[in-house]
Amino acid sequence: MKNSLSVPTVAKKPTKLEKHGDVRIDDYYWLNDRENPEVISYLEAENVYNDEMTAHTKDFQKNLFEELKGRIKEDDASVPYKLNGYWYVRKYEEGKDYPIHTRRKETLDAPEEILFDVNEMAEGHSYYKLTGINISPDNKLAAFGVDTVSRRQYTIHIKNLETGEIYKERIENTTGSSTWAADNKTLFYANKDEQTLRSEKIFKHKIGENVANDEVIFHEKDETYITFVYKSKSRKYLVIGSYSTLSSEYRVLEADNPDGEFRIFQERVRGLEYSIAHYKDHFYILSNKDQATNFKLSKTLENKTGMDNWEDIIKHRPEVLIEDVDIFKDFLVVSERDNGLNKIRIIRWDGKDDYYLPFDNETYTANPNINVDFDTEILRYSYNSMTTPASVIDFNMVTKAKEVKKEQEVLGGKFDKDNYTSERLWATAADGIKVPMSVIYRKGIKKDGSNPVLQYAYGSYGSTIDPYFSSARLSLLDRGFIFVIAHVRGGEYLGRNWYDDGKLMAKKNTFTDFIDCSKYLIEQKYTSPEHLYASGGSAGGLLMGAIVNMNPELYNGVIASVPFVDVVTTMLDDSIPLTTGEYDEWGNPNEKESYDYMKSYSPYDNVAAAAYPNMLVTTGLHDSQVQYWEPAKWVAKLRELKTDDNILLLHTNMDAGHGGASGRFEALKEVAEEYAFLLDLENIKE
Repeated sequence: MKNSLSVPTVAKKPTKLEKHGDVRIDDYYWLNDRENPEVISYLEAENVYNDEMTAHTKDFQKNLFEELKGRIKEDDASVPYKLNGYWYVRKYEEGKDYPIHTRRKETLDAPEEILFDVNEMAEGHSYYKLTGINISPDNKLAAFGVDTVSRRQYTIHIKNLETGEIYKERIENTTGSSTWAADNKTLFYANKDEQTLRSEKIFKHKIGENVANDEVIFHEKDETYITFVYKSKSRKYLVIGSYSTLSSEYRVLEADNPDGEFRIFQERVRGLEYSIAHYKDHFYILSNKDQATNFKLSKTLENKTGMDNWEDIIKHRPEVLIEDVDIFKDFLVVSERDNGLNKIRIIRWDGKDDYYLPFDNETYTANPNINVDFDTEILRYSYNSMTTPASVIDFNMVTKAKEVKKEQEVLGGKFDKDNYTSERLWATAADGIKVPMSVIYRKGIKKDGSNPVLQYAYGSYGSTIDPYFSSARLSLLDRGFIFVIAHVRGGEYLGRNWYDDGKLMAKKNTFTDFIDCSKYLIEQKYTSPEHLYASGGSAGGLLMGAIVNMNPELYNGVIASVPFVDVVTTMLDDSIPLTTGEYDEWGNPNEKESYDYMKSYSPYDNVAAAAYPNMLVTTGLHDSQVQYWEPAKWVAKLRELKTDDNILLLHTNMDAGHGGASGRFEALKEVAEEYAFLLDLENIKE
């Protein structure tokens, strides 16, 4: 890859940004207008440059795409699950990009009813996302959300499943999800602010009535919160939730009384996070009340929901994070995380049994799957590891027998899990903390510093990247790559403190953890700076921006997908989606201490006249989470200041947003593009 073509240029139009007496000059601030033809022509020029610079890899990309696609079972179907008398299945047909949603009444031998063929619905659209399918209690109607732009602004439609008619009412600008009251005619949904895209109001819609007359049931006026609505698994309660980074609040109403008044479960208290589940005459509350950093489980009577009435049933344990609970008629299922590993605990309500599901891998992922049936002794869970394809398993909580309902098929005839090794490594961070990594590679690799390594991380919002299987990743492993997930602070891999120690005024721990993992991999001869690559998206793209400013010499190449790199400017603009709700994650730069700290690591603000690694930066024109102009400005500034001759590419998907392409095969083309970029840097041509 030689950087010999004419590099795209973009005009500098200085904008003076001042806060707390500090002046920043942003030469590319003007790029934040997607209606400006000059902006679009710049993005298109970068796309042309990207195509020219990678023209020699286009055939390789096509071959990689076919290789990736060739491992996927094209005519595939999900494991059926039963809900309210019907078996539901999502299936794919050969050559088609989108799923088909079906159901059968009472038995799997009954005639198949096609609810939605998304392939037909998506015709004529470059992007199409169907979400939030919600069946009425009498099984006759389905509400569903559609986004054809990729801004995550969904229009809710209602389909009559008996006649096939889609009703004329269209509920615009929603989250896409909704919930039915017990009367089969009242629908509750969350509406979004047009500009910030914050879900802020819960509306009530009556089937057949004018949407313009829908009643606002709840308005979340605090801009740091978002709101949502759902029904309890017991089906007795409609629930309105509100949450911010540090606090939550719920309201409940009997589902058979849709015109009644929702009542507050426990009013918001800053720092109190809780969630609720219902069973018989009690609510069960997962909360961090009384400094329960890793959460505890309590219960309270239906008519006494305030936290003074909460009675602990699983106490707080400093070493074990409780992530979720699932309630069945005879069992309570608790999802825990201990030393980074998932644990599933099963407790009988009558006290006769209390045990953990046995798992015997060094690093794996196991979580409850779709468990909508309340009156069953079967727990459905998912299991996979970096070497083991995903399985869906039905576990009988009484007999303790398990049945594998489905194991992901890896086609192509070449995959054998015994050809790969996974392990967990621990790097020592600068402050002495041990940072875990999940690693996979083909057996037989020598640790002599010559191996290419792709190191990946996210590291924000307490979101944990578990060690997971990927059939696509085999295309790197089989060509000699080692793949590493760095479980850096900012996620919750080692509990809630792991998250708290990687946000706000401790955010830099996320970046230094990643760098210290890189140094460990180099020291232990897994790789060398000539062969080390880093990848991350969204907040993980911020991580990529930070590490290339701090230690660019460690990496030969970096892929930053939809990267959040202009932290200060974005967090000062409360009109941008997500901003106000994230002050407790990043800090509020309207306060000088937070402003100064953010500015000290914000990738865009810290681009310097320095040598940077080879870089591929991707974004979507309609991205609702990280606006396209952040990566566009970043690349423009890097082009201006960097002192090296390394590759710098910006690829903007002009039809998509934060999640990339909507079709399953179109998305694989993006993976093939990224893999070809890495393999080309390693001089691997086929």
